[in-house]
Amino acid sequence: MEVSDQPVVLITGCTEGGIGHALARAFASEKCLVVATSRSLGSMRDLENDHRFSLQELDVLSEESIQKVVSNALDKFGRIDIVVNNAGVQCIGPLAEIPLSAIEHTFNTNVYGSLRLIQAVVPHMASKRKGKIVNVGSVSALAPGPWAGAYTASKAALHAFTDSLRLELSLFGIDVINVVPGAIKTNIGDAAIASYSRMPEWRLYKPFEGAIRARANFSQGLKSTPADEFAKKTVSAVLKKKPPAWFSYGYYTTVMPIVHMLPLFVRDFILRMAMKC
Repeated sequence: MEVSDQPVVLITGCTEGGIGHALARAFASEKCLVVATSRSLGSMRDLENDHRFSLQELDVLSEESIQKVVSNALDKFGRIDIVVNNAGVQCIGPLAEIPLSAIEHTFNTNVYGSLRLIQAVVPHMASKRKGKIVNVGSVSALAPGPWAGAYTASKAALHAFTDSLRLELSLFGIDVINVVPGAIKTNIGDAAIASYSRMPEWRLYKPFEGAIRARANFSQGLKSTPADEFAKKTVSAVLKKKPPAWFSYGYYTTVMPIVHMLPLFVRDFILRMAMKC
């Protein structure tokens, strides 16, 4: 076992080019020991020769995989101080025609995947009477628009159970932080397009295919916030002695809460114009 005073951070979804990868680097730069995970070690190859990182394969859909990674981390470091539930998938398409299996996969990854890891690590944190759980949501959940209903609904669910967890786990000295990114420059657009390519041909929505496909890259515009900038700000907030319950940063994080508060007919008009429907 490696004995150290440095915080031990376990992060899911650390594939190079994504938010998790940027968060792993940002935590490491703040003298944390990082258990960086993804479904494939090859997707984190650039971290493998850095002693600050312990790389693990983890599939958030598998309780067995999660238990193995948590056990390995505890065996190696003796504790887990911070868990960052970042692993997630996009799901683009009209809700009336998306295969239910795709929606189920989105919730299984974005919602239940986070909860599986939380349930695996909370007994350890509760025994220590301290710890931090960070759930990465999305600002899009504040004002759901067309073409990404499954994704935004999964993030809204994540926000809701994060609020409940914050109250429940405070009884054991565990902080729960809802991190809400805006439009962050990552590889999520490429992943969304790859996922979209596996969708069936639309029947009712065929005339809107261009607008639907464009939604996959909506967060990747010229004004999107660099992932490293977002990660640095997020890590600074999380490492505070008393971290905020809600931390939001990035492009659109100012305007989306305002849109959320507008009358529905005004919000609908704005989102229809933005999403071309």
